[in-house]
Amino acid sequence: MDTLETRELRYFVAVAEELHFGRAAERLGMAQPPLSRAIQQLERRLGVTLLDRDRRGVSLTGAGEVLLYEGRAALDATSAAARRTRRAGGVDHPDRLVLAVKAAGSHELVQRLLDAHAAQPDAAELEVLPCGICEQEELLRDGRADAALMHAPFNNLAGFDSEALMSEGQIAVVPTGHPLATRPALTLAEVADVPGLPIARWPRDGVYPPGPGPEARDLTQLAQLIALGRTLAVVPDSARAWLWADHTAVPLTDAPPVVTHIAWPAHSRSRALAALVRTATQL
Repeated sequence: MDTLETRELRYFVAVAEELHFGRAAERLGMAQPPLSRAIQQLERRLGVTLLDRDRRGVSLTGAGEVLLYEGRAALDATSAAARRTRRAGGVDHPDRLVLAVKAAGSHELVQRLLDAHAAQPDAAELEVLPCGICEQEELLRDGRADAALMHAPFNNLAGFDSEALMSEGQIAVVPTGHPLATRPALTLAEVADVPGLPIARWPRDGVYPPGPGPEARDLTQLAQLIALGRTLAVVPDSARAWLWADHTAVPLTDAPPVVTHIAWPAHSRSRALAALVRTATQL
């Protein structure tokens, strides 16, 4: 059996994410017994065990982990196809492109791109969709965005077409009253283990790396924690645009450069999107 139904994928992904049939059934708006039967039927059709079930609960097998990854991608692809087809057909906001950008990230570049795009004859309407930390990939994969400004090495560009637009250094953002704020420059080693001032942690694929620093869920939260002397942040130099008066930016001499890309779905046939990419690369 080499095909799967969208309904089967939705059922399995819900169970795999919840690791609990009752919660998954509630999430799907259905009773638990038919959900259990549907997963058992799927396992029989595939000829593999997807879930281990015992008195302690439900866990994914190796095959289940593969189907969870592939199933999420497939469901995102179907959602993206529907959204982009509706836009192309004039049902949802015809002649409009959605550009996802990290809130307060690459502010000057975004403004230049908006101005240059608006100056083009017959340019499509361009909506800017600010998003949280590392959310551009999800918005691009599920069709809520047509293009995104993404920042390597922090964002995952796999599966997208992209063009590099700019490269910049990184800075440490520290509380203005901290001794580090008086330094003309710092190294990564010097900010890695500052007593009482741990580095804030950013999510990668929805997972926070281990460490003593607080989890940074959005820039406003991060800004306040820095101002209160609870954390420091390592960010691209363009982040100076959102710094508060209680923050001081200190250049990092040995941090790898951050490269901003404009990324879009591979094999896109949108002329409006191609025009936006040309404008971006000409900046």
